Amino acid sequence: MALSRVCWARAALWGSAVTPGPFVTRRLQLGRSCFAGGAPRLSDLPYRSSKLHLTPKADVKSLISYVVTKTKAINGTYHRLLSRHFPRFYTLYTIFMKGIQMLWADAKEARRIKANMRKHNIKFHQLSYREMEHLRQFRRDVTKCLFVGVISIPPLTNYLVFLLMYLFPRQLLIRHFWTPKQQIDFLNIYHTLRKQSHSEIMNYLEKVVPLVSDAQLRWHLKDLCTKIQNGTHPAVHDILAIRECFCSHPLSMNQLQASHMKALSRAMLLTSYLPPPLLRWRLQSHTTVIHHLDRALAKLGVGQLTAQEVKSACYLRGLNSTHIAEDRCRTWLGEWLQISCSLKEAELSLLLHNVVLLSTNYLGTRR
Repeated sequence: MALSRVCWARAALWGSAVTPGPFVTRRLQLGRSCFAGGAPRLSDLPYRSSKLHLTPKADVKSLISYVVTKTKAINGTYHRLLSRHFPRFYTLYTIFMKGIQMLWADAKEARRIKANMRKHNIKFHQLSYREMEHLRQFRRDVTKCLFVGVISIPPLTNYLVFLLMYLFPRQLLIRHFWTPKQQIDFLNIYHTLRKQSHSEIMNYLEKVVPLVSDAQLRWHLKDLCTKIQNGTHPAVHDILAIRECFCSHPLSMNQLQASHMKALSRAMLLTSYLPPPLLRWRLQSHTTVIHHLDRALAKLGVGQLTAQEVKSACYLRGLNSTHIAEDRCRTWLGEWLQISCSLKEAELSLLLHNVVLLSTNYLGTRR
């Protein structure tokens, strides 16, 4: 009781000197309840600002933000160190990282397209041009990556594979990991390789001219071969005039000889080291895909393509578009579509030969 009186006396003395604020009054009330012997109620506890204490979720976000910031800073320092002291390695490192990102983006897009096909029960030939072309190119890229992955499986061979990829980037790496200069150089090399089979294919066409039963078709085929051999670029109607020659013996897809199919495979940048039945199946499936692409592209319109898409489409169909102006590429691609969209499924052998017929002498590309 004596201690209580002392406390009240001090409180009275302070209260006479300074007017107590709401916080002090609240504390005094709490003190009274304590001295009265009762436990403080929850409503009597002083209010604490929530700003002083972060929730666990906010703490995690703050930690993640800090780690991300530090990682970016360290990564920037690492990049500056490489670019300053190891410029050549930094160039390769940058191309590799960008290639990984582009390949991952391609995989996500291919996954989205496949999921949409399953969801809506859509076939490959029912896709839009860009989706169809994306799947076609991604499959080729994945096939090449799988080959590199398979040869890396044996122990300690992964180090050798890295060395081989550095020494032979054209054979072992996909386009995402090529430098801009390598892309042009490698496309020129590939086109040189496929041009070596052009003369062989033309010689075969000249040899089968006497085997064509129809006299008018025989004359058109001979005239077309003569024009191309003399360096003349054929017109669309010149090629369409011989379409019936490729429906039956000896130029239909099922009648082609093994040596002829090997030359056509090289012209299409496909492997020729396969048995004849597999060569025939591969050529037929590849030509069918291009035919579907042509129909989708005709529906979209050549004018809707970007410059890079036009050059890629021309290169796929046999034209070395790396050194040809964009407008010339669009003109050539329009001629190709006129021929392709006029053909029936039984005449697709002509589309396969059109890789040579339409591209050999275009704008003096013949060397």
